[in-house]
Parts: sequence; structure tokens; C-alpha cells
Amino acid sequence: MNQAPGIVYRDRELEFTERDFQQIRTLIAERAGIVLAEHKRDMVYSRLGRCVRSRGLARFSDYLSALSQKNAKEDWQEFVNALTTNLTAFFREPHHFQLLATHFRERQQNSGEPIRIWSAGASTGEEPYSIAIALREVLGDCPLAPKILATDIDSEALKRARTGIYRLEQVRRQVDEQRVHRFFLKGSGARAGFARVRPEIAQQVTFRQLNFVGAQWPIQQRFDAIFCRNVMIYFDRETQVRLLDRFASLLNKGGLLFVGHSENFSHLTHRFRLRGQTVYTLT
Repeated sequence: MNQAPGIVYRDRELEFTERDFQQIRTLIAERAGIVLAEHKRDMVYSRLGRCVRSRGLARFSDYLSALSQKNAKEDWQEFVNALTTNLTAFFREPHHFQLLATHFRERQQNSGEPIRIWSAGASTGEEPYSIAIALREVLGDCPLAPKILATDIDSEALKRARTGIYRLEQVRRQVDEQRVHRFFLKGSGARAGFARVRPEIAQQVTFRQLNFVGAQWPIQQRFDAIFCRNVMIYFDRETQVRLLDRFASLLNKGGLLFVGHSENFSHLTHRFRLRGQTVYTLT
């Protein structure tokens, strides 16, 4: 339900008006292409409220006014980071990794080039490391190890991803014990209760920041597969179509596009055809 632009939500610690919310919706769409639904007021208040408090302010309007007057990259990055959703897990949607393994089982032996895969919404790193593990299980320790590019708009998420360190409890909940033993190093002493991705897996992954709505993408190579799962649901239809076209132009012949379990783009483009459950291939 639409609210009057000047209404103040007075049951909150910080002053947060409908005008503030609509301005935030506009700014995040301009900066990151993210479309915030009308019902996301509580989420916006909770996440951006930390930014408002950290500056000693009591009103969202003062924070937004100060932000709009700055060109400081770190301030805008904090704004984007706060409104970015980072829901991920190791081997999330397992059927994708089964298909990935099957698809590339014979690929390495028949090519003089390494497999190149792009994890386009890498978040805190669980997805690209899962890709690297799945391919290592199929291809072994071969000279032409797969190369995985992992990108995200959230600088804080990427910082965590680069460490390759996760709570051991989380890893064991998402990864079977055989894989934990083979592909992770368990911490001791001050690092007890944590696990690190083994170096031979971590070195296959390169992390880089990327904004999907940026005019230029810092990408030169083409890929054999692209994972962009549960990302495009945050964009409008026009942005989705544009992204699908850009993905198609970056895939090699026969390349695969993996999307999220709730995403279906068959009606948006003729450049892909459905190959399997939420997996597309170039037409």
C-alpha cells in the first residue's frame, strides 16, 4: 500500500519517512540495478540504519543528504553493500554441480585450453569454491586446471570470500565429511572451529568486483559456463534482457548458463534454450 511521501514511521528509533524510502529505492536502482519492492521497508530500515547510527545521525534524510553530496567511493560502496542480499551455501542446488561434472567429464581431455567458468554472483565465495571442488573431483589434478572468475558488487562479501575461511560447523552442515577432509584444512588454536579451503582449490578462483549495470565489464575472456543464480530476480525486465544478451556474448559455443531455482528466462530471450532444470545453453 502506498504511503504519503512525508509520513514518518514514529515507532522507530530513527526517523524514517516514506520519502526516504522512495529515495533509497531510486538510488539503489541507479547504482546497482536492484529493484526494491514496496514491502522492503523493514529490511531497508534494518540494514541502512547501521550506516545512519555510525555517523551519529538520527534521521535517514540527513544520511541521504550527506551521501548525495559526496563522491566518496567508500561511502557509496557501504550503501550498496548494505542493500545487497548474500544468501549462499556450498553446493546449493546440487543438481547443478552434478550436471556440471557430467558436462565437463570429457571436455578437458579433448581441448588444449583450460575450462573457464564465471561465478557472476559469488557473494562470500561458497559457489565458486563449490565449482572448483566439483571439477577437481571429475578432472583430478591436471596441468590445465579450470579457471574460475568470481565476481560480486559487494566489496565486504568479496573480502570474506578471498580468505576462503568459514565456520567449520557451517562447512560440515553443507558439505559431506569426505569432501571436508579432502578439500578443507581445519583450524587449530586461535582458528579452532574454522576451516579454510585448501590452496590447490583456492588458487583456481580469481575474485573481482563487478557491477552488472556498469557500462564496462572488466572481462576479456569467454567462458564455458556462467553461474548467475538468484541474482537477476532483483532486476527489472529490461535489465534482465540486457544481462542475458551480455552473458550470451561471453559464452563459448555450447556454453551453459546456470540460474536460480525460481528463475525462468525462456520468455525473455531466444539466445538460450532450456537444457535441464534451471540450466540453459546457447541456441
